[in-house]
Amino acid sequence: MIAIDKLCYQSKLRYENAGVKFAFAGATLLICVVSRSPVIAGITLAVNGILTVYKGGIPLFRYLKYLTLPLAFLIFSTIAILVRYREIPLDLFAIPIGNHYLTGSWNSLKYAGQLIFTALAAVSCLYFLSFHTPMPDILNVLRAMHCPRILIELMLLIYRYIFVLLDTASAITTAQHSRLGNRNYRTSLKSFGNMVSVLFIRAMKRSGALYDAMEARCYDGEIRVLKENYPPRKKAIAAVILYEAALLLIWLLERG
Repeated sequence: MIAIDKLCYQSKLRYENAGVKFAFAGATLLICVVSRSPVIAGITLAVNGILTVYKGGIPLFRYLKYLTLPLAFLIFSTIAILVRYREIPLDLFAIPIGNHYLTGSWNSLKYAGQLIFTALAAVSCLYFLSFHTPMPDILNVLRAMHCPRILIELMLLIYRYIFVLLDTASAITTAQHSRLGNRNYRTSLKSFGNMVSVLFIRAMKRSGALYDAMEARCYDGEIRVLKENYPPRKKAIAAVILYEAALLLIWLLERG
């Protein structure tokens, strides 16, 4: 099982209403991205972290580990915003290279930090939804929002086959290791290529077998999955409304 999926089923917030969690994550994400406010981003990071670690029971080290993955990507991707190659040096730093300078400004640093902070807060919203809401519950919410049926079915099948392909790839890799198929760099590349090709062939065969099995069971174009109903709590709805209203108020005060 994927680590995030395993943590999701172990979360203490797993049995909260999926619609409330979806609305909380989606509204907070929208406000963060539109406002691009460092204050709102900081509040979002703090609240999502407290809910995930304290309320949800997700280990702090595991949560921080997942946050560092997008953080490293964001830092490297914003270097292009911070560093410029110009004839005139800017006020933050300037490294002479011939007749030009590798330079940056305080405004660029401020904008890069704001971008990183906002993106990280947006990622924490998605993590909140992923850590506490199983995929079938998310699909039920999308179905209630009248999302196109074909997209929901594709998401369900892709989600199912992620585990199938991971299990098959793990078995192939174990077999290759037992036959010294990764004893050096050259054999590792060859083994990886063989694994990918075999995985593709088996995936095609299993998809065909799955479609035949669905047709044999009177598949009519819709995959029906049993769902569990967790009625929304009034306190949770009120807390989400008050929290989103507070974020909007902070944004309006900053703009004013």
